[in-house]
Amino acid sequence: MKSLMLLWQLIAVESAVRCCTSATLDIRTVQRRIKHEGLSFLTITLPAFGKDFERSLELGQVERHLFSSSCSWKKSRGGLPRFLGGFLARVFDASSGKLLDNPDIDAILAVRQLTLMFSKISLPCSDARTEEAMNGYIQCELDIRRCDSSRPSHFDWDFKATSQALFARAFSEVDRKVYHTEVLPKHGPGATADNLSGNRKYQQRTWTARLEEILPAGEFLLPNWSFFDQLEEVDIREPGSEEPVKVLAVPKTLKTPRIIAKEPTCMQYMQQALLFEILESLGRDYFLKDMLGFDDQTPNQRMARKGSRDGTLATLDLSEASDRVSNQLVEMLFLNFPHLHKGVQATRSLRADVPGHGVIPLAKFASMGSALTFPIEAMVFLTIVLGAISKQRNLPVSHELLSELHGQVRIYGDDIIVPVEYVHSVVEDLEAYGLKVNTNKSFWNGKFRESCGREYYDDFDISIVKVRRVFPESPRCVPEVISLVSLRNQLYFAGYWNTVSWLDRLIGKLIHHFPVVESTSSVLGRYSYLRGYETHKMDERLHAPMVKGWRVVPTIPVDRLDGEGALLKFFLKRGGLPSVDEKHLERAGRAQAVNIKLGWASPF
Repeated sequence: MKSLMLLWQLIAVESAVRCCTSATLDIRTVQRRIKHEGLSFLTITLPAFGKDFERSLELGQVERHLFSSSCSWKKSRGGLPRFLGGFLARVFDASSGKLLDNPDIDAILAVRQLTLMFSKISLPCSDARTEEAMNGYIQCELDIRRCDSSRPSHFDWDFKATSQALFARAFSEVDRKVYHTEVLPKHGPGATADNLSGNRKYQQRTWTARLEEILPAGEFLLPNWSFFDQLEEVDIREPGSEEPVKVLAVPKTLKTPRIIAKEPTCMQYMQQALLFEILESLGRDYFLKDMLGFDDQTPNQRMARKGSRDGTLATLDLSEASDRVSNQLVEMLFLNFPHLHKGVQATRSLRADVPGHGVIPLAKFASMGSALTFPIEAMVFLTIVLGAISKQRNLPVSHELLSELHGQVRIYGDDIIVPVEYVHSVVEDLEAYGLKVNTNKSFWNGKFRESCGREYYDDFDISIVKVRRVFPESPRCVPEVISLVSLRNQLYFAGYWNTVSWLDRLIGKLIHHFPVVESTSSVLGRYSYLRGYETHKMDERLHAPMVKGWRVVPTIPVDRLDGEGALLKFFLKRGGLPSVDEKHLERAGRAQAVNIKLGWASPF
């Protein structure tokens, strides 16, 4: 706690110098509040202040209800909070609370950095907050069912027509491949509901009757049909006896956990098969490859910057996006492609085991944890967005309309970018289909925009550095040490050099060897504009510079695989190159622990 407070104090002082103001009273306020409220002041109260600040930028003024609901902040006569008042006065008029014509960009950045830097620190929530999150999961199910039963029929017709116009070409090829079982499954590294991990997944002997109808076990569980006798060992489960997904809470912030679900191994295995083909097909479509993002966030970030500059593009964010996508919408999405439709439904779990609520049937398509959740939710969102725009324009979704909107509409997960002129129609339709637009993180009025982890104001990048973990107490706290080094380097590039000097001393006491290295080096080290890297010696064999430092060494579990399981793993490998890990048949799965090891390595 003391280190986090000192970090805040140092950044406050540096920010004040940049903005020609003083942070002395602000530092005293934070010290006093932390003493009485503890860590929650940094992780909950300050971020609420930061969100109210962003909402004020969006509204163009500080409204009376802001900076009061989350916490009692003393205000001046003009309505501005006295806390961080020196910075706020460079952004808003002190007497009226209205946004200045030319607000100080450094002050905007400073307020965001000082209030939001601890908003994403990974800490376990209280039992009460975790229980509340689980209740929220159940509430999403109730909301989906209510929306499914009350949605007007013409909305469904519009959705079907729009999805057919968008995805007919892309889905046709995938539909053919599913029919001929020309898909290649894959095991992911994550945990599963039936507790199989690593190489043990290649020895799975559980399948479902729903999968067997469209994606039979004999095609995907065996290296080839010469092993057909092993099908007698496969447990084909009927829908009522299928393993449910296991819902669990993982640390996200002190305010709320992240709710995910572990899928059964056979489901996850075949989801990956469909995922690969769907993404490949979408990537070949001229319009869809630019309107849907799955692995590159930079287009969204560029569009958000453009929206902040000229006000033409809005950035929208959805709350509980994955948990609010109705399976009815997904069925309509694939309705005209019977084999793909059947494959998607067969790889979808029907029930979820929710702590405190037991096993429940699912109305949502899937929770975060299914390999298909991310791409399918994005396709659902794009269908709704373009359907709303076409209705406002009174035009069908056609090649001409898509050409006109090219470069103006993009979906990446729950980050949505649309032209400002259509934003109200889009928001209205998203909510009509049961989704929830997060108004606190959606922007279209002012010059502030946010998308995919980057924030902009009037073409200036005002993205901040966030603390992801508490500070380590010893070198044995390896994830915290790694996070602290990353924080140091991010703050260095952000220009907080006095703060970085303090962190250098702090890190140096923890791990002693902390050299200057390039960002591509495997060594935990310092990045520097002034000096590319240090050289401690020359490697006699490679004739290359070497540096002594700490390298991250993950501990992969021992998990030996041989026989038909190893043969199956060989045939499931994608691409012509050999496996990256030569010991993949001896060790596999996610690292059980991460250590750091002192040794010699390249500084670049």
